[in-house]
Amino acid sequence: MRMLRWMGHETQERFFNSWLFRSGLKAPQGSERCSERNKPVHHWREEMFRNAVLDALDSPLQGLSAGRGKDLSMVFVLDRDIRPLMPTTPKRARLLLAQGRAVVHRIAPFVIRLRDRRVEDCVLQPVALKIDPGSQTSGMALARVEETEAGDVHHALFLSEVSHRGQQVHRNKGTQRNARRRRRSANLRHRAPRFNNRSIPLGWLAPSILSRLDNTVTWTNRLSQWVPLIRIDVERVRFDTHLLQNPELTGVDYQRGELAGWEVRAYLLIKYGYHCVYCGKTDCPFELDHLLPRSRGGSNRISNLVLSCHECNATKGNQTATEWGHPEVAAQAKQPLKDAAAVNATRFKLVEALTAFGLPVGTWSGGRTRWNRARFSIEKTHALDALCVGELAGVEPGSLKTLAITATGRGDHCRTNWTKHGFPRSYKMRPKMVAGFATGDRIKARVPAPLKTEGIYVGRVAVRKSKSFSITTHTGEVDGVNAKYCHLMQRGDGYSYAIV
Repeated sequence: MRMLRWMGHETQERFFNSWLFRSGLKAPQGSERCSERNKPVHHWREEMFRNAVLDALDSPLQGLSAGRGKDLSMVFVLDRDIRPLMPTTPKRARLLLAQGRAVVHRIAPFVIRLRDRRVEDCVLQPVALKIDPGSQTSGMALARVEETEAGDVHHALFLSEVSHRGQQVHRNKGTQRNARRRRRSANLRHRAPRFNNRSIPLGWLAPSILSRLDNTVTWTNRLSQWVPLIRIDVERVRFDTHLLQNPELTGVDYQRGELAGWEVRAYLLIKYGYHCVYCGKTDCPFELDHLLPRSRGGSNRISNLVLSCHECNATKGNQTATEWGHPEVAAQAKQPLKDAAAVNATRFKLVEALTAFGLPVGTWSGGRTRWNRARFSIEKTHALDALCVGELAGVEPGSLKTLAITATGRGDHCRTNWTKHGFPRSYKMRPKMVAGFATGDRIKARVPAPLKTEGIYVGRVAVRKSKSFSITTHTGEVDGVNAKYCHLMQRGDGYSYAIV
């Protein structure tokens, strides 16, 4: 199959036409329907699969990773009836594609479909989906569950970080509000107020917070279609109480379970971004420093605690942060946690939405996640935090790379570009498709040598009416690529992908 690179263009076309016909992806000449399914053939689907096979012959993950090896992401596998099987390695996926036993089902994340296997003929292992929800980025991991005498050991199969667009949604809603206000003041100056007739329904969430919830539910739904899941573990509660085990506890002691100290540290780590508030040092053991020292009447309440390295804590002594020359630390300690508030607002809604998948849902605390990560010596990332969620006897992260998934949206219904004050400044073109492409599609462009944009680019496209496109790849952005050099690989799904 690798000899195809040395074939001419016409020879390659004849090969792919015959290959697609044998695979059932292309109808015979003179027919308008596929041979296997009664579906009309879309004009772009044949080209998409042809480009996918060209990339699969070289590497299934080309465009998502710079090289090959054991540190790539696993490849999802479906049976002939599009039911999930166990993920496989990129090397085995290349062999299955080269032997004609599999076809490309999806490019990013890479999914193949076997032509000669069913779920009934395979042995499936238990796989758990683990979620660490966040305000800006949520970690999601797939782990193979191995049952041992000491407990469950989780082996990583897939690591991903989903970046939300809650701030962008919030800004868009502010612009929309200003535009509505300008229109009403211009056309109906004496319009009676209507806010007294409005009410917020029970369980309502702000659009910026709802978008975070939707991203997590969307990817849970997708992963459940590509992997045979048996359960979902999600980080929800923040405080572990052992009042039921120890009814004699009273007062504040009933809130201080085995993870009480870890819960406080987890809160402070999130608040101060995993660095010393005085010198900014990271990747070192942190200590809890009192803004007002205990020797001068300071308490252990959260607002009086900050993160500090050992050197700064020892040098500060019994001085306050302001006396030591850091008044900004005292001001920062009083600032609210918007990100933590956003996570708390959606944690119960998220669990409620995940129960709709019909799988057992386990909820765990953030302190237990950090405790697992500390005792197993796991590096701090969103994806690895998700892998450490739950009650574990061991974690095997392997050397997998993390897939960065960024929510980009699916475009706007409004065709007017507004200023931040609500005044129109320009107008978008009416059609969203240009030369068969739409913004967000994943394409591959081969630009010939005479042009200044010479090269091969794989990434997300942004279309223009002039047919001069912009392509965002994992290495940067390329502008000025003509539409005639672009080939469709995958339709836009509202997300962009890159390997971390």
